[in-house]
Amino acid sequence: MKLAGQTEGRQQWTDTSAAVTAVVEGTAGIGDARDAACGFMESLRVDHGIEVSSRAVGMVQLVVSELVTNARKHAPGPCVMTLEADGEAVTVTVWDSGTALPRILPPNPARVGQHGLEIVMAVSRSFEIHREPVGKRIRASVVLADDPGGDAAGRQPM
Repeated sequence: MKLAGQTEGRQQWTDTSAAVTAVVEGTAGIGDARDAACGFMESLRVDHGIEVSSRAVGMVQLVVSELVTNARKHAPGPCVMTLEADGEAVTVTVWDSGTALPRILPPNPARVGQHGLEIVMAVSRSFEIHREPVGKRIRASVVLADDPGGDAAGRQPM
């Protein structure tokens, strides 16, 4: 891990090699995936000196929980979760063997359930779904540090 000099009190991250991959099997694996996400976020803060807000830790755990739960619920076999950090955001990628792409429903406060992807999209900087030769890959990116301007997701106004 290479860290450049201090810039306005923050270290600049110059290496994008922080990543972890886990195979998730069974419903018990969902909690293990959340725990792995929390450990990964803590390692960014402690081992790599990256600024990670408490909000980001919670949001990454939420995204992991939703994406892994959906994969375990709707696809046969295990799924593969990868967390990658680039110094500004953590990208959560979940691959599963299911061929059906998830339906993203429009917001509806009267609907009971099926709000998971809606929530993931709301807390993520980016969200993508890709078909793969076998299955699909869903990717969401969560900003690590809160925006000093006050927007918790670090999004820019449109």
